[in-house]
Amino acid sequence: MTGSRVVALGHYQPERVLTNAELATMVDTNDEWIQSRVGIKERRIAAPDEQVDEMAWRAAEKAIANAGLDKAEIDYVVVATCTAIDRSPNIAARVAARLGLGHPAALDINTACSGFSHALATADHAIRAGAASKALVIGVEKLSDFTDWTDRTTCVLVGDGAGALVLEASDEAGVGPVVWGSVPEMSDAVRIEGGGKFAQNGQSVFRWTTTQLPAIAKEVCEKGGIVPEDLGGVVLHQANLRIIDPLAKKLGAINAVVARDVVESGNTSAASIPIALSKLVERREIPVGAPVLLFGFGGGLSYAGQIIRCP
Repeated sequence: MTGSRVVALGHYQPERVLTNAELATMVDTNDEWIQSRVGIKERRIAAPDEQVDEMAWRAAEKAIANAGLDKAEIDYVVVATCTAIDRSPNIAARVAARLGLGHPAALDINTACSGFSHALATADHAIRAGAASKALVIGVEKLSDFTDWTDRTTCVLVGDGAGALVLEASDEAGVGPVVWGSVPEMSDAVRIEGGGKFAQNGQSVFRWTTTQLPAIAKEVCEKGGIVPEDLGGVVLHQANLRIIDPLAKKLGAINAVVARDVVESGNTSAASIPIALSKLVERREIPVGAPVLLFGFGGGLSYAGQIIRCP
């Protein structure tokens, strides 16, 4: 096989909707302030007993059902998350157990908001190397567990949820080469340290993304063998509309559907790309086979992106 292709996706979000109006009763903020700065109207918050592995399992079940696969065929499970409470077992092993899989390789990746693109790249590499044939790639976060609900600069941002995709070996490469890296001097820009709460230097992250990301995103397109004008979709980490919209414009993706799921889901870190992509595919807003740019950035400071073909 020469590569891998995305077969199907699925996503899961908790039932509870936390609106800007409700947040305004908790901290000194209001709907206009939040929307003008990050574009978020509402977000989903998991119940206290709703755990990370449960949300990941629900998204995975949906992706597998959409793919029409026998679960026994999955031989690689990789989960991107930065909000797992336990050190061991990892979330991937717990999801594999919930799904009743055979004996898959099961690993977690923690690069925070860029985690899903990192996880997708490792699955693609494993398939290309012949170490796997069908992979389950999941992004999941329960950021509400690590949020200071008295801090208006961070609590307005976060949401919970999970997204998953099924990847399989293919004669034609449906996942392009990954472009990934880090900015070590900005390693403290986004943090969840020890048993602490989510914190970030929002201004430094915003400056970096708006000045550095366009060139990196163009490199992803070049390595994927396309020009930005040919993109059918752009799915960036759903951090802030003030980052998403300008980047899509600077990139020159004039014909692409740009994911703006941050408006209704908030920032779900590693889950944001697969949730947003799953919704676009579910609604058939991107043509089958169209090239789609996936690009994550965040804690570390880390980044990763690739071109995929829409299932």
